[in-house]
Amino acid sequence: MHDNDISRRRLLGTVGAAGATGLVLGAAGGAATYAGASGETPTALTSVGATGIAFHGEHQAGITTPLQACGHLIAFDLAPGAGRREAAALMRRWSALASELMAGRAAGDGDTGVALDAGPSSLTVTFGFGRTFFDRAALVAQRPPELDPLPAFSSDQLDAKRSNGDLWVQIGANDALVAFHALRAIQKAAGDAVRVRWQMNGFNRSPGATGKPMTARNLMGQLDGTRNPKPSEADFDKRIFVPSETSGTKYDWLAGGSYAVVRRIRMLLDDWEQLSLKKQELVIGRRKSDGAPLTGGTETTELALEETRPDGKLVIPDNAHARISAPEQNGGAAMLRRPFSFHDGIGADGTPDAGLLFICWQADPLRGFVPVQRKLDRGDALSAFIRHEASGLFAVPGGARAGEYVGQRLLES
Repeated sequence: MHDNDISRRRLLGTVGAAGATGLVLGAAGGAATYAGASGETPTALTSVGATGIAFHGEHQAGITTPLQACGHLIAFDLAPGAGRREAAALMRRWSALASELMAGRAAGDGDTGVALDAGPSSLTVTFGFGRTFFDRAALVAQRPPELDPLPAFSSDQLDAKRSNGDLWVQIGANDALVAFHALRAIQKAAGDAVRVRWQMNGFNRSPGATGKPMTARNLMGQLDGTRNPKPSEADFDKRIFVPSETSGTKYDWLAGGSYAVVRRIRMLLDDWEQLSLKKQELVIGRRKSDGAPLTGGTETTELALEETRPDGKLVIPDNAHARISAPEQNGGAAMLRRPFSFHDGIGADGTPDAGLLFICWQADPLRGFVPVQRKLDRGDALSAFIRHEASGLFAVPGGARAGEYVGQRLLES
């Protein structure tokens, strides 16, 4: 047994049985467990590192998991000559590897040592299949109609080389080295079966950086995700996950799964930052300080869409982002936003190559992302300050049961 495996197992021992059975320990829970085991006063770092998330379960991890501090998105295409058999072998390898890494263990004998001494740090590894995968794996009959290509939008300036892909992997963690370690392990385990199509790297605010848990801010400084559906809502599973009624059909491999829409959205920060605070708030329809609607209240207060000013104009402008994207303005369309910010340096024109790796989850993209984006495309005030540069749509199977690998029901059907 390697030294790094020993050290990581010792740290995992402080997580206790809850980590082994798949319960997510938050910062407070992880800290309390560690303190009880070691007799020491925990630090925020210890609490973050000790948090583990189970690989096996009804749904894949990384969908409802709280936002992580850093992440990597990577898409692969099957190599020439590779098909269903090679894909099955690859998903078996990747699933076994992800299970070990998410438990905080080493990546086998060839482990690089990058995550030496670190705990699992809320690591998640999530797998999905793109539309073209089904052609190349001779599984067209099992491809759901929800994977039909997304419609074109007038604001799109998409780079085909950084869009779509046969296979998609989302990696997230609350420690950058743990996330990178998982990325390298996934890439190395791919072998000759696939080729990297594109990769994107992102980040969010670190857990514990604020005095209390709060909605994350994006690079424009806005709270991002205020109207997200919540697991406590009665219709949450119906909106986000493919229903179990799919069982018994040719799409039963997707029961308990979801669809991920991935968009690289460049933010034109130089232009945005020239706006006054008041004008920025009118573009969004919310206060920048706390995310509350311009009509008053707190971040969670409903938008008073009909409220007018003394001059008769709407308090929340008719082209405000919050108004146009509101579920009640889109027939109840809802999606779970779970993005990362990105910054890839300074472009040739001297402006920041930065923005949002937009990821949203839904049971049906034709009822979630598409109607909302169509509405935004027709008149969102924010459109002048963003540019959609890459896009992808992936079917993400349900979680693997113990002894299974992700996608097994599809690849062995």
